[in-house]
Amino acid sequence: RDQWLNYTSELIEGLSLRKIAELCPISKNTAFLWRHRFLQIPSLVQAQKFEGITEADETYFLESCKGQRNLTRPSRKRGGQASKRGLSDEQVPVLIARDRSGATVNAVFDSPSNKNHIQEALSQKTGYSVLCTDSSKAFEAFAKEAKICHKVVNIKAGIRVVEKVFHIQNVNAYCSNLKRWMTRFKGVATRYLDSYLGWFR
Repeated sequence: RDQWLNYTSELIEGLSLRKIAELCPISKNTAFLWRHRFLQIPSLVQAQKFEGITEADETYFLESCKGQRNLTRPSRKRGGQASKRGLSDEQVPVLIARDRSGATVNAVFDSPSNKNHIQEALSQKTGYSVLCTDSSKAFEAFAKEAKICHKVVNIKAGIRVVEKVFHIQNVNAYCSNLKRWMTRFKGVATRYLDSYLGWFR
């Protein structure tokens, strides 16, 4: 316990378990157990209210059974790569919603997002007057049912900004930074993904 404050400082820096174990000093197993104990609260603390323009999009992480035994497929080395190109059941969808002031919500889904998934993640969030997304039918259905002003950017058609102010560049930048930050862990177990999303958030 006398190392908890030191450990928290290293955790904020996003250091690897091996490096934290060296600096504290504690065993690597203890560093692992403390990481997931300390991340329980951040994984639950998300924005409850958005303001003004809010952007939403999905990003994907390779499904990972890291640390588990009795795999039904060959194990991957240091994160590895999917066996299939593009989106597939090997990819875990994560919804990211973020307003222009930085209030952020994320949700991990066990299948490609649909209207019900988005409702579960966003229906209790208040304050935003406009929802900006890509041309996903799921977002369209959610916004229509929730009676939220919905602005669509059609990236595939080259339309990235609508009416000079509506875009999803903020949330896309957040997703890109999240992906870069995640690479240091060389594959995060899917069962712990919420904790790491909370850590970054």
